[in-house]
Amino acid sequence: MRVDGRQPDQARALNIRPDFMSSAEGSALIETGNTKIICTASVEESVPNFLRGSGRGWVTAEYDMLPRSTSTRKPREARLGRPSGRTSEIQRLIGRSLRAAVNMSRLGERTLYIDCDVMQADGGTRTAAITGGWVAMASAMQLLIEERVIRKMPIKNHVAAISVGIINGVPMLDLNYEEDSRADVDMNVVMNSVGDFVEIQASAEEQTFSKSQLNELLQLAQSGIHGLIAAQKNLIDIEFDA
Repeated sequence: MRVDGRQPDQARALNIRPDFMSSAEGSALIETGNTKIICTASVEESVPNFLRGSGRGWVTAEYDMLPRSTSTRKPREARLGRPSGRTSEIQRLIGRSLRAAVNMSRLGERTLYIDCDVMQADGGTRTAAITGGWVAMASAMQLLIEERVIRKMPIKNHVAAISVGIINGVPMLDLNYEEDSRADVDMNVVMNSVGDFVEIQASAEEQTFSKSQLNELLQLAQSGIHGLIAAQKNLIDIEFDA
C-alpha cells in the first residue's frame, strides 16, 4: 500500500474538464491526484520561418508553474529573462508528443500553441500536461472544422503519458511527488492509441535496472495510458480520417 492508499498498479484519480477556458480555441483542466494543470490551445495564422510556403502547420508548447504550485513559493521564470533548463526540456517533450498525433499538411500554414500552466504540482506534471494538452488541442481542431477553416481532421490518433518507477524494488504506476523523490528508477512514457511509443524517458537514481524490470515498467505504463486514452475518448468524439 502506498502513501495515498493506492495499490502499486493503480493510477491516481483522474478528472479532465474540457472547454475550461472560454477565451481559448481549445482548453482543458486536468487533475491527476493533487496535480492540477490548465491546458489551452491557441491558433495563429502563421508558421515558423522554416515552414513558410510549405503548406504545413506546426504545434508547439509552453509550460510554466505558478509561484505557489509547490509547497514553497517558486519565483516566476519571467523574472529570470528565460525559462530554466527543466522548463525548456518539458516544453520540448510536450511539443514533440502532441506533434506525433497531427497531420501537419491538413492543418495548413497555421500554428497551434499549447500552453500548460501548473496550478498545483504533486508529481507527474509533464505527463499530465501531455494528456490534458491533447484534449485542448483536439477541441481547437474541432472548432477549426466547425468554422470551416480546415476541411479534414488533422489529428491522427490519441496521445497520453504517465510516469512509472521502482521504489524499494516494487514497480509503481503514476508516481506522486513524494514517491518520485525517493524512486530508485523513474520513467515517463508517452504512447498513442495505436499502441506505439512516442517517447520514453528513463533514469536510475540509486541503482541500475534490468531489461526484465524495464519491460515490466513499460507494461505497467501501457495499462495506465490505456485508461487515460479511454478518458480522452469519453470526452471528445473524433473520427480519424484516413
